[in-house]
Amino acid sequence: MSPSVPHRTPRRRIAGTVGVLVAVGVVITGLVQAAPSSAPPTLDPRISSVMRKADYRHAQWGLFQQNPETGKVTQSRYADQFFIPGSTAKLFSVSGTWHTLGGGHRFVTPVHAVGQRRGATLKGDLDLVAQGDLTLGGRTRKDGTVAFTAIDHTYANDVPGATLTPQDPLAGLHHLARQVRTSGIRRVDGNVVVDARLFRPDPALDPIPTPLIINDNLIDLLTSPGARVGAPAGLQWRPKVAPYHVTSSVHTVAAGKPADITVSSSADGTRIRLTGTIAAGSAPVLRVSAIKDPNAFGRTALIEALKRAGVEVRAKAIGPNPSGRLPKSYQGAPAVARYTSPAYAQYAKLILKVSHNLGANLGICLMATTTGSTNCEDGFPVLARFLERAHVDRKAVQLADGRGGNPADRTTPRALAQILTYWQHTPDAQTFRMSLPILGVDGTLADSCHRCPSRGKVFAKTGTAAGGDTLNDRLAVGAETAAGYLETRPGHFDVFFTGVNGASTPNADINGVLTIGNDVADVAAYLQQQTSARR
Repeated sequence: MSPSVPHRTPRRRIAGTVGVLVAVGVVITGLVQAAPSSAPPTLDPRISSVMRKADYRHAQWGLFQQNPETGKVTQSRYADQFFIPGSTAKLFSVSGTWHTLGGGHRFVTPVHAVGQRRGATLKGDLDLVAQGDLTLGGRTRKDGTVAFTAIDHTYANDVPGATLTPQDPLAGLHHLARQVRTSGIRRVDGNVVVDARLFRPDPALDPIPTPLIINDNLIDLLTSPGARVGAPAGLQWRPKVAPYHVTSSVHTVAAGKPADITVSSSADGTRIRLTGTIAAGSAPVLRVSAIKDPNAFGRTALIEALKRAGVEVRAKAIGPNPSGRLPKSYQGAPAVARYTSPAYAQYAKLILKVSHNLGANLGICLMATTTGSTNCEDGFPVLARFLERAHVDRKAVQLADGRGGNPADRTTPRALAQILTYWQHTPDAQTFRMSLPILGVDGTLADSCHRCPSRGKVFAKTGTAAGGDTLNDRLAVGAETAAGYLETRPGHFDVFFTGVNGASTPNADINGVLTIGNDVADVAAYLQQQTSARR
């Protein structure tokens, strides 16, 4: 293999997935075909070779590269035509949230004592006032940074190889419970209530953000093969909160066979069952199941944490969240505990590195709250005003969510270049750039280009939109995209976009989508190498 050819990993993860929609058979249509805005006279022949593959006979490739300091455009192909962006749309939503809240913003989640204190007894309620903290301590390292893995657990049911971070998902609640005890409270004769009035969950945003989020509103289910063929598989799950209960009938099959594990749950999500097979000697396989009622889950989890901390709660731990008990205000109700999050820039890094869909949608709701609104939709005007100030052609961007997964979402390559250019002229330019996946190093680009010259020199948000083409028994790849920065020489960066709309895989195997993602990563690497060679 030539050293200038990016190294390919056969099972490269879906780059910046917006959700693999195979199960529901979504097919994205409506691609725009138009003449290129300008022909690329110096296009690297390796790039041309990728674009001319038979797999892309019905697809449209886009390309854009520009020096953000001089404005000189070195590559342009369909630069002003709409593309399905996939998760490159997160460049807009995360940028808007970062600008609106501030990169240093920290979410402070308080617990208020509502009622009268009599010695160590609270005659009243403990109210946890949710603040839209994305992780509530569940990923926070000792140094205050936020942990992530190459393939996030939120993609475990769709993408092979998802893994867990080691942090305790309930860490924030344990912190709050210990503080309650330190405040002198040993008994609560009232109830524990989650105050989730910060904003109203919006079903138009998928996944739906909630003011209280614990473990991304998921139960993690880790299956390990048994000691021999036919043996029951091992199972670990977290976070363990009543009344959630998990059972498994997964059994071990011969080595080398693919894992086939299905998750089902009761209507309320509290009874979870795993079925299927796992190969002997294989790595553990992660699956997840949704927490259907985050407020009831969080309330129970806090009551259980309080008990572990030595605080007795008279109310039953299991049951609906009694939101009708919430006061109109907390005037006169002291905060007896607080959990302070890492800075928002750390959350932005998590969202961009692993393509965290819930976090990107949450940003829309958080922007709305800055206007005093509880309606997440009111975050879009805030984002629109930011894009105008950032000199992004707002009419060249269509967004109906924060993650890039709505069928209406579109953007032009040039508009993506404009938001990237904006960051290059801010004090946070390096912080933002390092928050993007880095080719061959981390995030959704970790498995590409391990030994090519572009390793560590391409910083890009990736995106995928894919669904089942039932007619042809294959996958329709509405979008596979990447947008970010190319290091042209030390300390100098061009902005770029590369991507393809309307591709398809040979069959229904998800690895065909990963192959298309590899092609997009290759094109980015070739752009970087070609530009570096010229300078």
